[in-house]
Amino acid sequence: MSTVIEQAVQARMVASSPRMETVPATLRYDLEDPFAVSMAFPPRATLEGVEVSWAFSRELLAQGVDGPAGVGDVRVRPYGYDRTVVEFHAPEGVAVVHIRTTEVRRFLERSQHLVPAGREHQYLEWDKWDDELAALLEEYS
Repeated sequence: MSTVIEQAVQARMVASSPRMETVPATLRYDLEDPFAVSMAFPPRATLEGVEVSWAFSRELLAQGVDGPAGVGDVRVRPYGYDRTVVEFHAPEGVAVVHIRTTEVRRFLERSQHLVPAGREHQYLEWDKWDDELAALLEEYS
């Protein structure tokens, strides 16, 4: 069984103009970080002209399809019929995208088959975390 789930989605970028540009994006879930999901945007959809990926809590995404969730850099909320809004807050500004809720739910269901919600801690590689923590503490001592 694969330890990574990727799903292409169409994201509608909300801009100040009345037109919303549709761009491809990729939702990703990796067993190596069972608490997180990421959403990547191609170079043409970013200010820097390079692929940009945002990582955030899978739980945040799951909560946001049913009601407003998040208070930090990433916020998620339902919007109208079959739309989920994801806001990405950065010093350069805020990017707002709309994604079909059915696509988000399908992605979340696939990730739940790999790692059920509430059991993420069982999939952590504690030895790896111990090594990384020891290296980090060594760096600052």
